[in-house]
Amino acid sequence: MRDFGLIVVVATTAALAVTLPGWLVLRRLRRWSITVHVCVLLAVTVLAVLAGIVAVAQGMFIEEHDLSVLLVVVGVAGVVSLAVAFWLGRRLAADAMWAAEVRTRERQMEASRRELVAWVSHDLRTPLAGLRAMAEALEDGVVADPPTVAEYHRRIRVETDRMAGLVDDLFELSRINAGALRLTLATVALGDLVSDAVASAQPVAAARGVHLVAAERGWPTVQGSEPELARILGNLLRNAIRHTPSDATVTISGGRDDTGGWFAVADGCGGIPDVDLPRVFDVAFRSTSARTPVDTDGDGGAGGGLGLAIVRGLVEAHHGTVGVTNTGPGCRFLVRLP
Repeated sequence: MRDFGLIVVVATTAALAVTLPGWLVLRRLRRWSITVHVCVLLAVTVLAVLAGIVAVAQGMFIEEHDLSVLLVVVGVAGVVSLAVAFWLGRRLAADAMWAAEVRTRERQMEASRRELVAWVSHDLRTPLAGLRAMAEALEDGVVADPPTVAEYHRRIRVETDRMAGLVDDLFELSRINAGALRLTLATVALGDLVSDAVASAQPVAAARGVHLVAAERGWPTVQGSEPELARILGNLLRNAIRHTPSDATVTISGGRDDTGGWFAVADGCGGIPDVDLPRVFDVAFRSTSARTPVDTDGDGGAGGGLGLAIVRGLVEAHHGTVGVTNTGPGCRFLVRLP
């Protein structure tokens, strides 16, 4: 028992002689990666075992050959353990980064949802209050002259259309975010879609005094879903018209390059502040007064701030990319598709 107690004391002392410096090393490396921490921790453990064996062996009558065999076994086990630790450390680091990204994404999505609810509540409250006031005025006979009654009816229709559009945007955005969007891909001629989109947007552009100019040729064919591509074009055109002043021009161009087909919508909005460019496609984002329109045609104002978020979601569903840059008198939205 006396020898056994001595062995325990010697082994403990030798292990502490290694683990205490190892603990100091780990403290100095606390800002390093998980892989480094795991490797250092396992190396300290193996060295502590080795130091205990060597220290005890010095006081025991162990043949040199037996001691060499024991040290070789511990050394090989240590090397294998360090290799496994390195591999596991990299796995743990990757998992930790993935988990951190997931938590960050969840926080961003939660903040986006809260912001969206706040924007939608605001956008619905204003037209609903107006609708109620106009309906009560018509019901109580406060408004009786035909021109005013006709104007109230027109405003009710406009506000109803605006709320219906907002609900439609919310439904489309929920499909995109939930992964419920199913595309029926086919070969689509962009030129035909552009012609239809320009014809549909022309009355709104004319009411605002905005000129629409589209290239007549050079349009590529792309792989996509025609209804969703039409919505992308329509949203970009309406956004461009809304933020372009009277007598200015909105230009639609397109072509083909090594990466696939592309089309662009350039407006005369006066440009977007550099700090806002990365946020243009965020849900419910509305920028500064440089891009705040005047309700010149009674279409309900600036919309719900969902159009460009829907554009990004639909483009990414097509495995394409969308971006915006300031150019000339305004900004240019560029969509690339396979």
